[in-house]
Amino acid sequence: MSDLLPQLDGLLADWKTRIGMLASEDELREARLSLFGKKEGKLSQILRNLSSVSPEERPLIGKKANEVKEDLERLLEERIEQFQKKSLHARLEQEWVDFSLPGDKMPDGRLHPLTQTLRDVREIFHGLGFQSVQGPEIETDYYNFEALNIPPDHPSRDMWDSFYIGDKTLLRTHTSPVQIRVMEAQKPPLRVISSGKCYRRDAIDATHSFQFHQLEGFMVDLGISFADLKGVLSTFARETFGKARKVRFMPSYFPFTEPSVEMLIDCFNCADRTLSERCKICGDGKWLEILGAGMIHPFLMNVVKCPPEYTGFAFGMGIERIAMLKYGIDDIRLFYENDERFLRQF
Repeated sequence: MSDLLPQLDGLLADWKTRIGMLASEDELREARLSLFGKKEGKLSQILRNLSSVSPEERPLIGKKANEVKEDLERLLEERIEQFQKKSLHARLEQEWVDFSLPGDKMPDGRLHPLTQTLRDVREIFHGLGFQSVQGPEIETDYYNFEALNIPPDHPSRDMWDSFYIGDKTLLRTHTSPVQIRVMEAQKPPLRVISSGKCYRRDAIDATHSFQFHQLEGFMVDLGISFADLKGVLSTFARETFGKARKVRFMPSYFPFTEPSVEMLIDCFNCADRTLSERCKICGDGKWLEILGAGMIHPFLMNVVKCPPEYTGFAFGMGIERIAMLKYGIDDIRLFYENDERFLRQF
């Protein structure tokens, strides 16, 4: 009978005692190598002699070797778990937290001034019966220019220095294309506003940015006149800048409206300054331009095949412009710098 069985029993008995005396996880890792290492491991050395055992004894010794290995691995895992629990307990003692203490108050979040301004403007027009729609930021040349009475050779294209993606595709320069898309898809009467990002290749300075936000609106119905345009936009101006605001309309030019106007309000800063000071908002011009508008050009009505008995008006405004006037901000770049000192004021 081979002496491998007594060796296995002796190995198990010896290491049961030794494992219980190990004092750290490092010693346990060394013990694992001493037992199961391929070259120097005690169990591996015993099993190397398995080839010298008779074929009848090999299954018995192999089974015994597996049992010894399983028992030793279990003892090692139990000892490691004891050290881990002890380490965790010691760490918890050091990191003890008094859960009865009041928590630190997180600062309240707030809307970005552009987001708040856009929501305020939308709410005013929703109250006047307008519905919000959205359009794509990547537009075709047709919707961005040609359908709005701006053919390829029209000099007014110089007003929109564009970011082209392809020959006939670009980042939209205004939200006016939504007007064409809606009028193609829906029959009048219509009261619609659309807002979103627009892009132009403008040099960045205090009043210009390559990206900005615009809100476009239009109304189409039977008997719509310039008086309706004045009434809607005057209501918007007074709701936004104060009930006492005076409104003025000046002739202007836009390819997609005729007649076209710019809408101005009287400077709300001038009343609160001394005569010796120069107004930092209007520059002593007394009036502030806030948006462009006009009656929808007959060309557009024909493009969308609108029945001739219908008329309408359209308008567009820069949300940054409205926010700068409303809050007395003199640099558009402040909206995009994410300076918390600036944003906390709103």
